[in-house]
Amino acid sequence: MFWPTKKDIKAALEVFALFQWALSAFVIVTSVILVNLYLVVFTSYWFVTVLLLIWLAFDWKTPERGGRRFTCVRRWCLWKHYCNYFPIKILKTHDISPSHNYILACHPHGLLSHSCFGHFATDTSGFSKTFPGITPYMLTLGAFFWVPLFREYVMSTGACSVSQSSMDFLLTRKGTGNMLVVVVGGLAECRYSIPGSTTLVLKNRYGFVRTALRHGTSLIPAYVFGETDLYDQYIFTPGGFINRFQEWFQKMIHIYPCAFYGRGFTKNSRGLLPYSQPVTTVVGEPLLLPKIENPSQEIVAKYHTLYIDALRKLFDQHKTKFGISETQELVIV
Repeated sequence: MFWPTKKDIKAALEVFALFQWALSAFVIVTSVILVNLYLVVFTSYWFVTVLLLIWLAFDWKTPERGGRRFTCVRRWCLWKHYCNYFPIKILKTHDISPSHNYILACHPHGLLSHSCFGHFATDTSGFSKTFPGITPYMLTLGAFFWVPLFREYVMSTGACSVSQSSMDFLLTRKGTGNMLVVVVGGLAECRYSIPGSTTLVLKNRYGFVRTALRHGTSLIPAYVFGETDLYDQYIFTPGGFINRFQEWFQKMIHIYPCAFYGRGFTKNSRGLLPYSQPVTTVVGEPLLLPKIENPSQEIVAKYHTLYIDALRKLFDQHKTKFGISETQELVIV
């Protein structure tokens, strides 16, 4: 009779933790929509849907007002298995004082930002011990907060909207010791997420710098070594039908549809699981910025350049530790 070993159980829990998070969006969103359609069309309980919509309207601004985090959710043992799958690690290069607020710009996005979620949306990766007194707020697309129940699940991890009003609120109305985590490249960076890639979408991303200047908030560069190595991606012939569709789709809704794959459940098989290999987020030194309420484009461009220089320096100082050639450099597009 086959009895699973502790190693087998550990691996199964890690895979479950990954799939649970990845599929929760689909399952919860689909269930909410179908159940409410059923209530409205086939039953006399349509008022339940009306009450739900009233609550949604009443609570609409919460993701832009600090969200609604639950420490118990952030400390689920499930997230520990999530982080151990790769494993996800964090490396501190400088102390960060809890007497100030910060904007941490994380690069690269990768395909699913596994490291960003593990460190900043859970409390099981060691972040709170590495940076005591710092409260991370992972900022994400407002679309994640459109559907009842799912928005509560997302907010429970400490996530908030990445809108301007949300950032202004967190930097002015929540005291100090707050770290706003922004994945600057966003979904546009997915197309460059292939093993060995060091290409970042950053050249024309000025918004986070302008916000930091308006509030006099320090910028912290962070680079995630290994994030782009978690999946392979089919690269279609430039100018071909599929490639032209990808380009058209990106122009229409600013999302680049990728055909990616990782490992499967069996050895040497393909599937949607990310490859199990270390992913390390290196957090750099805070870049001090002056407070300028209405910075000109020239001022924003100046500090944007200083930020890129700091990010390049951070990358160059640590790249060889993570298997990247000494001659390989960041590519900013």
